Amino acid sequence: MIPLLDIATQVTVQNNPENDDQLDPVPSKTQRKKHMHALQDIGEQLVDLDDKRLKELDLPDILLEAIQLARPMNKHGAKRRQMQYIGKLMRTIDVLPIQKKLDAWKGVSIQHTARLHLLERWRERLLTDEQALTEFAQAFPGGDMQHLRVLIRNAQKEKVSDKPPKSFRLLFQELQSLIPDT
Repeated sequence: MIPLLDIATQVTVQNNPENDDQLDPVPSKTQRKKHMHALQDIGEQLVDLDDKRLKELDLPDILLEAIQLARPMNKHGAKRRQMQYIGKLMRTIDVLPIQKKLDAWKGVSIQHTARLHLLERWRERLLTDEQALTEFAQAFPGGDMQHLRVLIRNAQKEKVSDKPPKSFRLLFQELQSLIPDT
């Protein structure tokens, strides 16, 4: 039988912040599950990547094979189990460089999408607002405003007469060349 004094001493040692370095910090079950789910999420992103980008990551062969097997799966249970397996395989590798690369690719994608939205907003403004061409010329000097004016006029005529949007597309391409990529 353990005396009460020894139990009180053990509790005091365990609960004392000065002795935290003596105890091994064991992650809780919730923390372990969150970590496993995070690895599975990264695995899902890897499954969605094309082969070219997958090769850039230099993953182990067994993980690449598991990713290739997961792609054609469409049954929910099978796909879920395969994703769990991919998450298990990812526990053995350093995930930080993979996550950084995925984040960098997403950042490029986000910037590209933002640029396309900017171009689209300018095209819509140029087609609907008469003052927009003047504002565009002030914001982005150096472009051929006469050519832009012709493209705008032709795009408006195409829309009214239900013709194919040739000038509409040409206007977008012209805006791409005039608005610098940030």
